[in-house]
Amino acid sequence: MGIGGFMQACLSAKSLKRDFRKVAHKKKTLLVSIIALATYPLAFYSSMRFAGVAIGTVVSISTAPFFSALLECLFSRNQTITKRWMMSFAIGVIGITLLLASESSANSLFDQDMKHWGVLLGLFAGLTYAIYSWGVKAMIDHGIESQTAMGSVFGIGGVLLLPTLFITGDNLFASSTNTTVMLYMALIPMGLGYVAFGFGLRFVTASGASILTLFEPVIAAALAVAIVGEEISFIGWVGITLTLVCLFLQSKN
Repeated sequence: MGIGGFMQACLSAKSLKRDFRKVAHKKKTLLVSIIALATYPLAFYSSMRFAGVAIGTVVSISTAPFFSALLECLFSRNQTITKRWMMSFAIGVIGITLLLASESSANSLFDQDMKHWGVLLGLFAGLTYAIYSWGVKAMIDHGIESQTAMGSVFGIGGVLLLPTLFITGDNLFASSTNTTVMLYMALIPMGLGYVAFGFGLRFVTASGASILTLFEPVIAAALAVAIVGEEISFIGWVGITLTLVCLFLQSKN
C-alpha cells in the first residue's frame, strides 16, 4: 500500500500543485485521513492473523459501511440513512458472511483470546477505512479534484507505511514470483484500483462506496473458481447471490 500511495502521489502531482491551497484549507480532514489510511492495513492484516482470514475479512469489510454512514450523519450535511441503504447493507453483510463461512474450515486453529483481539482489530480496521473514505469524499465535496484528494491522502499515508517493509517485507525479493506479486499488488489493486475508487467517490457517498466494496470477495471467489479451479459450496453460492442483490439495491440509489 505504501508503494501504491507513492504511485498515487506521482499521478496527481500536477493537480496537487494546482489545488494546494484548497487542500491546505482542509488540513484537519487531510491529517485525520492520512492517519486512518496509515493505520488501516496494519489493523486489517493483524485482524486476519489473530482471528483468521474469514472472521477478519467479514468484520473489517462489513463494519466499514456502518461507520461510514455514521460519520456522514454526524459531519456531512443532508446525509441520512435510508431504508433501502439499511436493507442492502444487511443483505450484503449476510451474503459476505455466508460466502466466507463456506470457505473457512480452520477457525478452530486460532486461540480464542487471540480471536477476540482479531475481532477488535477488525472493527478498528472498518472504522479507519470509513474515516479515510469519508475524508476523501469531504475533500471532493469541498471542490478538490478526486485525483488531488486521493494523491494527498495516499501519498503521505503511503510514505508513512513504507518503513513497515523493513519489518514485514523480508521475503518480498526472495524470489521472482514474490517480487512480481508485490509489484502487481502495488500497481494494480493499490494503485489503479484506488484511482478508480477516488473517481467513484465523485458520484456516490462514502457509505455507498463502502457497501459496493462488499462485492470484492465475490470477485475473488469467481476468480478462484475460474482460474484456480476451486469449488464453492451451496452456502457460498447463496452468499454470492445475496451480495449481488445488495449491489443491485445500491445501483438503484
